[in-house]
Amino acid sequence: MMNHKNIFKFLLLASVMFTASLSLRAQTLTKTEDFKVKGFHLDLRIQVMTPQALKELANELSGMGINTLVMEWEGTYPYKKHAVISNEYSYTREEVKEFISYCENLGIKVIPLQQSLGHVEYILRNPRYSNLKEDRKDISQLCPMEALESKALFKDLFSDLAETHNSDYIHIGGDETYLLGHCEKCQLKVKEEGKSKLFVDYMKMITEIVIELGKKPVMWADIILKHPEAAAELPKETIFIDWNYGWKINHFGDIPKLQEMGFTFWGAPAIRSHPDNWYVTDWSTHFKNQVEFIPYAREAGYEGMILTSWSTTGVYGFTWDVGYDVIDMVQIRNTYPLSGFRILMASYAKAIDMKEPINPQDFVVEYASKRFGFDKKDALKLWDFLSAEPELISNGKPTKSESIAEIKDKYNIVRNELLKLEAKHNKAELEQFKLMADLRIHYLNFKEIESNYNSPNFTSSQAPILLKELDAILLNAKELNKRFITLNKGFLYDSELKEQNELRVQAVHVLYDRLLKLK
Repeated sequence: MMNHKNIFKFLLLASVMFTASLSLRAQTLTKTEDFKVKGFHLDLRIQVMTPQALKELANELSGMGINTLVMEWEGTYPYKKHAVISNEYSYTREEVKEFISYCENLGIKVIPLQQSLGHVEYILRNPRYSNLKEDRKDISQLCPMEALESKALFKDLFSDLAETHNSDYIHIGGDETYLLGHCEKCQLKVKEEGKSKLFVDYMKMITEIVIELGKKPVMWADIILKHPEAAAELPKETIFIDWNYGWKINHFGDIPKLQEMGFTFWGAPAIRSHPDNWYVTDWSTHFKNQVEFIPYAREAGYEGMILTSWSTTGVYGFTWDVGYDVIDMVQIRNTYPLSGFRILMASYAKAIDMKEPINPQDFVVEYASKRFGFDKKDALKLWDFLSAEPELISNGKPTKSESIAEIKDKYNIVRNELLKLEAKHNKAELEQFKLMADLRIHYLNFKEIESNYNSPNFTSSQAPILLKELDAILLNAKELNKRFITLNKGFLYDSELKEQNELRVQAVHVLYDRLLKLK
């Protein structure tokens, strides 16, 4: 028999076990609470990954529990009937099929994303499709009133994608159609039937092509939420993705209203989104996005989650010929390559498997311990780097601080601590963070010189001083470029690494040439 002391110990142990059981149950998701689609979106508009890098990414994602990959191939897809759309980095059909088969063996379904209304510069830059433009100069969008010719085009493109992909879905894009109702034909349609009807009639035609191929259409939700009046006319097979990158819920419109109509929703937080570029990543916003949006999406009955990862905004600058024929186009914004963002991918993967919101600081400490062998003190130094203020320079001035020098002083505190860290494992990943930090200081140093050049007090006599400072910037750029190539060789193509380095230092060379003329 147990005495009173043993009975007390037994009851205490039972209480602890019961409490732990409740805590575990609170974190464990039921089948109805779990997301059916646990996805990742890969943007190949720029920073095109090598076939081997794609496979290594798929391995990483599979190990994190990801079961879906949305591939925004854009010009890297080897179209059969429309080869003019494919660019110099396009994969072979064998490479595409091999990659999709590789993903299939890992338990990952690959959904092709084919923009079908907006973000189609890579199609409309070619004279073959000029008659489909909504605007002669702004070639971001097709004219939805040219539906017959567009139908023929997208029947070819979707049929091609359906032939090579194994998923039940095709993503048809449909976001950010800022020119909706712009041309004369579209203006008349909007005047008579409304902007929603213009959008829905066209996208209904697109969805029907996909459905006829035995697939379900997936569409970004922003435009239908802004103009929902005709939404009921879209096929109920259509799945909408609510992309929310850290703003208020129902940012674009009334989602519950569309859910009541019978439409299925997936959610999409982001990494590498505005204002991220080479020199700054808003890590805090991305973590906060996962903390807030993922639990909301689960509670709201979203059936899937796709982490978007943007290599660029999709806004381009153009070199034109007479009549606005496109000679060349270049992306306006570049982000750091995906190779530097494994930590956000891992936190997302953990967050979608948790009932409660993820705690970013706790996650980073645990990640740094397992991934790099850090103790808590060093792990918190990494957290400080990720928590640093992502302040940019706008019109030559800081957006918050008094001066660029003040930004540098504050940032150098966390940068210097980061540079002291030594990883026991996965050293290259930590080196990506260190390169990001050094690129940021490189950027701030240049912006300080640029600000002095644009000062009302600048005179041509100061040109030699600024040129000497720019010489130091260019010397530093060569060292940074070498590190960038070393860390990303085999991840991106060699020619892309060279192009990214050239673009990153372009502004420095432009200012240098202007100052030389004043010397």
